[in-house]
Amino acid sequence: MDKIELQKRTKRFAVDVIKFVGELPSNRAINVLVNQVLRSSTSIGANYRAACKGKSTADFINKIVIVEEEADECIYWLEIMDESGLVQSSKTLVLRDEAKELTAIFTAIGKTAKENQRN
Repeated sequence: MDKIELQKRTKRFAVDVIKFVGELPSNRAINVLVNQVLRSSTSIGANYRAACKGKSTADFINKIVIVEEEADECIYWLEIMDESGLVQSSKTLVLRDEAKELTAIFTAIGKTAKENQRN
């Protein structure tokens, strides 16, 4: 997967989360969780774009680590939605799977970049 495809994929994930939360009922707990998952999901693509424009390898690595953390945070908030019973697990399953894949992708990118920087 090249840089452009990954940028599109992270944007698609953010849009999918936006559509998902738009269908949820509103109450205090859900609103807090929605805000958190919206912030982390939209941050993935934004920070990946920033990483692609990094001024140095160190800058790229720093931003990729942030992307990895945000993707992992999405998993957390979606799990909280499930485990609290506020949202049916079946509704978050696809999003959780994509967040896990994105986390794995960005973990691998970060690891490779760090190894390349050492060499």
